[in-house]
Amino acid sequence: MKSIIQSAILILLVSGILLFINAELSEGSKAGKGTITVYNWGEYIDPDLIKQFEEETGIKVIYETFDSNEGMMSKIEQGGTSYDISVPSEYMIEMMKEKDLLLPIDYSKVPNIKHIDPYFLDLAFDPGNEYSVPYFWGTVGIAFNPTLLEGQSFESWDDLWDPSLKQRVILVDSARETIGMGLNSLGYSLNSTNPQELREATDKLKALSPNVKAVIGDEVTQLMINNEAAVSLTWSGQAADMMYENEDIDYVVPEEGSNLWFDNIVIPKTAKNIDGAHAFINFMLDPEVAAQNTDYVGYSTPNLSALELMDPEVVEDERFYPDEETRSHLEVYKNLGLELLGVYNERFLEFKMDMK
Repeated sequence: MKSIIQSAILILLVSGILLFINAELSEGSKAGKGTITVYNWGEYIDPDLIKQFEEETGIKVIYETFDSNEGMMSKIEQGGTSYDISVPSEYMIEMMKEKDLLLPIDYSKVPNIKHIDPYFLDLAFDPGNEYSVPYFWGTVGIAFNPTLLEGQSFESWDDLWDPSLKQRVILVDSARETIGMGLNSLGYSLNSTNPQELREATDKLKALSPNVKAVIGDEVTQLMINNEAAVSLTWSGQAADMMYENEDIDYVVPEEGSNLWFDNIVIPKTAKNIDGAHAFINFMLDPEVAAQNTDYVGYSTPNLSALELMDPEVVEDERFYPDEETRSHLEVYKNLGLELLGVYNERFLEFKMDMK
């Protein structure tokens, strides 16, 4: 009898402890506690800010990276990992909306949205910012080192085809950027759906092949910094990193036009900690946090209040903060649909195969 009573008491104690733990976990979840999984581009956040967010909120961050919009969407669509936050580009946000992969933003939990420049809100890829919050923006252009090129400049995309640049040009391993460069160099839209224009752009890129040293990803930054490459097609923030380490490097957006891109924060439908996701978004929009993050990442921030805290020389540099008049001559990538995106990828592969 004594052992039965002791067992009963033990069961009651264990049950009480379990109920207490469950209550605490439930309360923590309501307060946004627990864990969030963030899926972002590589080198696209200051690691110190992740630690700061964890300390301020008690929310642990699991951080994973991707290297392409398409790869990111595919993994979210498969649903193997429950991502709470991701950072797609504008055309990919359109595609994710069409596939019902996103949750709407509850702006009552994101009061720091007030710091975002209205220019970057209510854009065509997400009217009313129902599903996305601006994170960074920038352009696609040419990074070059005049000291390695006898002072050559790059006002036009056609300058890359100069025979003197044999085996000296590096391209980013991305279909939209590279095919887009070919289209822009011919005066066509980088969102062209015209098969003949895409054929002409591909053929013109093939003529560039003798000048192309490599088609690579993030490695281009170090190659340019180390003077192992003289000129590269690149993104503005990547160029800023190069210029920070090597003062001889410059950056330009050619006169024919180029891409104006936006990366926004979204909450995938796989999210398990929705309160935590909103807390993370609001944290990243805090002006001091955004300013620190911008200094680390090197891309342009849409956060007006953060700009006031940054080095005026950076903010006034029109290579990275072009005025609205200049931006009006640039194009934002549109969602071309999976079929046409496949055509761009095929043309890009055709170009790369021609180089061998």
